[in-house]
Amino acid sequence: MARRLRFSPEDARAIVEYNRAVFDRFVRRVRNLPGRDATRRRGIGHESLFDTLVHILHVQEAWLGFIVPGRRKELLAALKDPAYRHPKNWRDFDAYSARVWAAVDSTVRTLTPRRLAAVVRAPWMPGVYTARDALLQATMEEAHHLGEIIGALWQDDRASPDMTWIDVRRSPRRRTR
Repeated sequence: MARRLRFSPEDARAIVEYNRAVFDRFVRRVRNLPGRDATRRRGIGHESLFDTLVHILHVQEAWLGFIVPGRRKELLAALKDPAYRHPKNWRDFDAYSARVWAAVDSTVRTLTPRRLAAVVRAPWMPGVYTARDALLQATMEEAHHLGEIIGALWQDDRASPDMTWIDVRRSPRRRTR
């Protein structure tokens, strides 16, 4: 698949805003589950709903907090520090999430057409790809893991949060049904 998608820095910011809004909706949904439902092992990719949300943060942090801004060496050091990257409760999750999204926001604010087209490298992934590809990787991987959460919620006969592009991006004042 050699064809590359083209989008502007403004488009990239819109995608990241959407990703963040959807992620926050899923965090609220999982956080409000009864008892240990957020942390019980379910046999999904990262076992629990909580750990799947943590993994989504790992992906956003690695690609948009480290790889795209050219902080590969710092990423390798961060990967060796399991304490801050593996929260065990919601308080630690919130602190980690705030750090990740601050790094993502910092990166996205500095995007230019040239920067989006720049070649980036992740230590675990061979090949040639751009910062634009990295943003799409983080976006698509988040979507796939949220799909796991949706499936797990369905197994418990629970609805997932709304995540359509149009509804998420619509201003709450203009929302009509």
